[in-house]
Amino acid sequence: MLHRLGLADFAQREVVGLSGGEAQRVVVARSLAQQTSILALDEPTSALDLGHQVQVLELVDDLRRRDGLTVLAAMHDLTTAARFADRLLLMRHGKVVAIGSPEEVLQPEILSDVYETPLTVRKLDGEYVVLPAPRSARHPEDRPGGLP
Repeated sequence: MLHRLGLADFAQREVVGLSGGEAQRVVVARSLAQQTSILALDEPTSALDLGHQVQVLELVDDLRRRDGLTVLAAMHDLTTAARFADRLLLMRHGKVVAIGSPEEVLQPEILSDVYETPLTVRKLDGEYVVLPAPRSARHPEDRPGGLP
């Protein structure tokens, strides 16, 4: 797993000497090395740059598909969750609001209610992207043209 996550150079280093992103990748590698049938991840991409986020999640997804691994991951990035998950569970204040496929759960009305801000969902190259609604939709008094 160290080699697959690009961490072989860190094998002899103390975890306290690693950056936040490096330490996060080590935690994921350690979890994957246990070869368990169920993997629980809490914000597995926090503190990682975009390249390492994709690398870690693609590795987990590959193991899930190839080895039949069950993955439960808590994530705040809904776009990334939709990209890698077959099913999503959306919660608010500890209660389930929606459960289902990304298409079923990522409804702008549901998300806007849960996050208490207008959100929009677009499909780009076959994948769902969750974005804040344009400023003009949130604040009609704001007009394009930059700062006064």
